[in-house]
Amino acid sequence: MVTAGDAATFPRNPYPNGNRKAKGQDHLPKEQRQAFAAAVKDAVMPIWQDDIPLTSELLSYALLIVALHTGRNSTALLEMRRDCLRDHPKDGNTFLVLWKRRGHNTSKVILRAESTHTHLLESMPTIKTNVERLIRRVLNRTECLGVSAPDDLRERTWLYQSRAHGDQLGKIQALSENSVERSICKLVANYRLMDSNGQPLRINISRLRKTFANRIFELLDSDLAATAIALGNSPRVAGQHYLIPNESTKRDWRFMGEILVKELLSRTIGATYHGTPVGHCSDLINGQYAPKREGATCINFLNCIRCRHYVLTGDDLHKLFSFYFRVLSERTRMDKRRWARDYAHIPRLIDNYIVAEGVKRGIFTLKAVEVERERARTEPHRFWSFDVVSDIGVFG
Repeated sequence: MVTAGDAATFPRNPYPNGNRKAKGQDHLPKEQRQAFAAAVKDAVMPIWQDDIPLTSELLSYALLIVALHTGRNSTALLEMRRDCLRDHPKDGNTFLVLWKRRGHNTSKVILRAESTHTHLLESMPTIKTNVERLIRRVLNRTECLGVSAPDDLRERTWLYQSRAHGDQLGKIQALSENSVERSICKLVANYRLMDSNGQPLRINISRLRKTFANRIFELLDSDLAATAIALGNSPRVAGQHYLIPNESTKRDWRFMGEILVKELLSRTIGATYHGTPVGHCSDLINGQYAPKREGATCINFLNCIRCRHYVLTGDDLHKLFSFYFRVLSERTRMDKRRWARDYAHIPRLIDNYIVAEGVKRGIFTLKAVEVERERARTEPHRFWSFDVVSDIGVFG
């Protein structure tokens, strides 16, 4: 038995989270996220007035806004240092650099830098004030506190003077998880934030991180790798611990399951998509550009790349690029205006949409694209290797 290393017989922790007694909260749904964002941005507005004292509540609301828009962990945010904002090589952007204690590494987030628009330079900014400016405001107001703070807190960002009675009165303190939690409870009560069951909304930094992850996943069109980079995690950790299937994903998986069951029962598995000279088609009879006549099969190959029933896999790249070069060869055979009207869009769609999206989504690799493109240039697919007809427009 191997006791250690990558080849260990048993994993170091065979039952992770086995002692966990409670399940963490899921990400905030859209309506609840918007309600919380509006409430916390309104609650933090007094921080822009110099005559209002800086309290743990105001700092907590500012920290929650940073957490909502950056998706960072609570420890890294609470221990944010005064040199957290660094210059970015691109104008209009700033790095937010946080220290990851457990990973002994830094985490960088790109923030949009302060705008020069006049409506963002007023003494009372609008509710759309950006995160970078909010952090700079906190740093500015806590600068004097850092001078008299204890040595272990001197470089912290979230500093305030305690208003507690007794020996703690006026003492410089830093935000803690307990103070943030108390501020969240007060925010939920003051703004009457409710969940879908009518109960007080449960908010914590961990849930805001999950909300950030799912929002990024949605904006990036389900790109797991890019979402993991935005979170600072591996794709495996991001997929297992942060991302929740949305309604679209559930609907797609349900549809796939229904089709698979149907094919298994009819013993036609793999026959859903029919081969074509350009790739595959899910409906040759009633497709988007099919003739839709009884017994007629679609051969409108010029419109395949625009058809919603078109399907392309890595095995079809040779066909696709053979068609690509066959279309390009038509430029020397026809009038320029006809080429621009009937054919010019085809190579452009293949390059800028089909291939680019396929590589982005991981359907096929960039290396496979390059190999099949060169193969199609020298050894085109049999369907496109001979001029059976003088004009491929006959297929349109």
